[in-house]
Amino acid sequence: MSLVPSVPVTTTVPHTRIYPPLYPMMVGVDVSKDKLSCALVQRATQEMKWQMDVANSVAGIDQLVTRLTGDMARLFGGAPVPVALVVEPTGRYSDLIVRQAKEKGIPILLAPPARAKAFLNSVQSRAKTDPLDGIGLAYFGLSQVLRPFEVKSDAVEQIEQLLSARKSLSSSVAGFEMQRREMKYAAASLEPAIAVLKAQIKAIDKQIAEMMVETKARPAVPELAAARALDAVPGIGPVIAAAVATKLSSKAFTSPEAFVAYIGLDIAVRQSGKRVGQRGLTKQGDAELRRLLYLGAQANLKCKDAENPFKILYKRECDKGLKNTGALCAVARKLAKLCWSIHHNNTEYDPARVLTQPKLEKKQKIAAEEMSADQDTPKGTVH
Repeated sequence: MSLVPSVPVTTTVPHTRIYPPLYPMMVGVDVSKDKLSCALVQRATQEMKWQMDVANSVAGIDQLVTRLTGDMARLFGGAPVPVALVVEPTGRYSDLIVRQAKEKGIPILLAPPARAKAFLNSVQSRAKTDPLDGIGLAYFGLSQVLRPFEVKSDAVEQIEQLLSARKSLSSSVAGFEMQRREMKYAAASLEPAIAVLKAQIKAIDKQIAEMMVETKARPAVPELAAARALDAVPGIGPVIAAAVATKLSSKAFTSPEAFVAYIGLDIAVRQSGKRVGQRGLTKQGDAELRRLLYLGAQANLKCKDAENPFKILYKRECDKGLKNTGALCAVARKLAKLCWSIHHNNTEYDPARVLTQPKLEKKQKIAAEEMSADQDTPKGTVH
């Protein structure tokens, strides 16, 4: 029996894409290495129907689906009832339940970790167990509209794992280099380790760059095709292009501002009463992607091309009074918006459009046309 109605009632959120229906039944699933703690809650009564633990395996998930199917038939007389699973992303531990749910036609929704944690703490702060988290995730899913939990392609998964390994290696190199500067007697001992780690980083960079080259043996992958387009942007090499493209493909941001906010390059203002608000970056979301785009902005300053639009943008921001870091953040924000535009519109990099403001230019054009029309209209003419 299908657990999805044929004509669901959908709900939309302003400035976002259309999200799934408001499900009357929600199953919260807390994922651990060996176990899935599940709880079924009904929207109308806010009542928990049952709680059960199953193994985090194909057999355990089949047991969960069997109980869901039986309960839907018993409670609603066999009519298709929209029920969904709510799962927090936990890396490879949550991969099996997501893929199995997709194969069985059961909607599965993504619970953003930070928001889910805040919700769980607000409803139950005195205890934390897997069963309680499963129940809390069910109520969390009923309290707001969540987006579907998308299954990553093998190419995206491979690139993300390589980028994760690269991040760890880079962090280790930075730590060892700091120790080398501060510990002169141990500097010689740290040199070999730093050299090996840097060689591993270069090997990962080479592997990512090779993945972006289309060959007969490796057909084009949509995510990698987008990365190849982004690689043409000044300051963005294969590593940054791959990181940005995979994130844009997996998250499906509906606007450049949404992508900028996701990586924490948006501006936050804090103001209360007579206190004058201070502006600064929110620094929320993907810190590694924010760091990579900031490095891309720095790379543009080293470019020898005097017509580089990002160097021009940096100078403009400095002329406004921004310091070096603030101007670089503005360039990084522009890079993020440009990457979103290239990916979303499936276009190529055009340096002439970097410093333009299409919306402002459109308004100015309309205003100019209206002014011209008024001037051409004979005096005394009644509109």
